[in-house]
Amino acid sequence: MRTRLLQLLITLLAVVLVMLGVPLAQNVAAAEQQKVVVDRIDDTARFASLAQYVTKRTTGSAGLIGKDERRETLQQELSRYYDVYGIEAGVFYRNGDPMARARDDLEIPGTGDIREAFTTSLMSRRSHDPGQVWPWQDGRIVVASPVIRDGDVIAVVVTDSPTGEMRSRILHGLLVIAAGEALAMLVAVAFALRLTGWVLTPVRVLDATTHDIATGRLKSRVAPSGGPPELRRLARSFNEMADHVQEVLEQQRAFVADASHQLRNPLSALLLRIELLALELPEGNEEIASVRAEGKRLARVLDDLLDLALAEHAAPDLHLTDLGQLAEERAAAWRPLAEERGISLAAHCPAVTGWADPVAFSSALDAVLDNALKFTPGQERVTVRAASSGAHTTVEVADAGPGLTDEELERVGDRFWRSGRHQNVRGSGLGLSISRALLGAGGGSLSYAHAPSGGLKVTLTVPRYAPEEPAADLAGRAGGQGLTERK
Repeated sequence: MRTRLLQLLITLLAVVLVMLGVPLAQNVAAAEQQKVVVDRIDDTARFASLAQYVTKRTTGSAGLIGKDERRETLQQELSRYYDVYGIEAGVFYRNGDPMARARDDLEIPGTGDIREAFTTSLMSRRSHDPGQVWPWQDGRIVVASPVIRDGDVIAVVVTDSPTGEMRSRILHGLLVIAAGEALAMLVAVAFALRLTGWVLTPVRVLDATTHDIATGRLKSRVAPSGGPPELRRLARSFNEMADHVQEVLEQQRAFVADASHQLRNPLSALLLRIELLALELPEGNEEIASVRAEGKRLARVLDDLLDLALAEHAAPDLHLTDLGQLAEERAAAWRPLAEERGISLAAHCPAVTGWADPVAFSSALDAVLDNALKFTPGQERVTVRAASSGAHTTVEVADAGPGLTDEELERVGDRFWRSGRHQNVRGSGLGLSISRALLGAGGGSLSYAHAPSGGLKVTLTVPRYAPEEPAADLAGRAGGQGLTERK
């Protein structure tokens, strides 16, 4: 998100700087050229004032020029002007014949800028301003002014100026503008980085805290400090919502635990009275046997509810654990029961490690193994495999039972859910829910799939590497009061 926001801000700032820089560059170039044009206009006006008093002109076919001190003075001025400034200048009669010129080969061409300026001045108008010359163009500036005597245009003064020096000054001005634009862009980028960091840091911390809560760390909170007022209000609202959700969950867990605990004593007393009552009835009475079985089933449900409440409430004690060895030990512990039922329990568990609470993982694996042995018929096999791949370590338990349909796979693990085909099998429907709660508290997970043998494959997954410290803790220490806090 920060990258997209930075791209937007930097693009807008670049557009603004370009919109300001281009007109400024045009103004700098136009001002430099205007200085040159004004200077040439002054020079042509001075030459025109000298030329209007020249009375003698060329005589004879040989092109001889009669003696005229004013013309000679004009010729000297034009020659000196060319020697000092390198600007070609000349005064030409209406028919194009020279009155005086800086170089002998200077003439009015048939076409081009000089011809156009000469023709315009013959109409008693100063030549048009030349087009803008940029540093990368090798242009020249032509300025012409009419020589007027007694109200008539008798000649035209033409100057043809090189633009090298002017283009150098324009280039210098453009480089200064470019440097200023680059500096302004750097300042703008730094400002954009600071702004996006100020705006989005609370958003990132809020996202990290939301992830913490979603993965079971319900005590994560966002400190209402830093960022815009709207985000600070959002942080306070989020904390209030998280407090309320945690309070509701705590009440729910406490209710389940208290209800399970409080019902155990009356149920135990009721089962005792049923046993006493059974002594007065004929042996093998079906009704009393049914009542006794339902009472024991209710006791198991209460025990499982209490275990589930404790599993959801307990904080995990994560360690780097050899899950292969742990799976071997649990498989060995369940093997006598499997042999008693005629089931082969095989374990293929190399040494693989993962971050888990050994007690919680053992309890979760026990619940999965109990479920697998419960539904696997005799003479079949239950397989336990441990492996590690990428960032996770897994332990798979595959049975050869009746399995589940695709629709049932979506519901397996829900509390109290049992397949309609397995209602007569002993159990409360809470075993896999307890396993999921035990694993989820430590960042693990439980997944289900069809086993190759046609039964159910349950996969217990835990992180292979040490879980990262919650972003809330890191930010809290880095920023004094911090952006987050753990309650």
